Amino acid sequence: MAINKTKGVAGSRNTPPQRRCVGCRQMLDKKELLRVVKSPNGEFVIDETGKAAGRGAYICKGEGCVKALVKGRGLDRSFKGKVPVEIYEEIAAKPLVPRNNGE
Repeated sequence: MAINKTKGVAGSRNTPPQRRCVGCRQMLDKKELLRVVKSPNGEFVIDETGKAAGRGAYICKGEGCVKALVKGRGLDRSFKGKVPVEIYEEIAAKPLVPRNNGE
């Protein structure tokens, strides 16, 4: 079996897609992250399905990560504009997962 040199191991079919968390900057499986979307009409929503149309930013559900995101306004940087406070409040209200990866 030949290995595709352009994709390597990370592009194999067995590897789940990975995305970088806006808060802690770690690469995690896409399914473990919460997606915030800016829709084409400029509306911000939390995308539970991961399939909504628009520009997306990902955040892990770790306690420290969510707190850092809210404090540092990380979504504002990701979307290069002002994100409504309600979105940050909605993210903070989600159930958090304590993580033991240095947070």
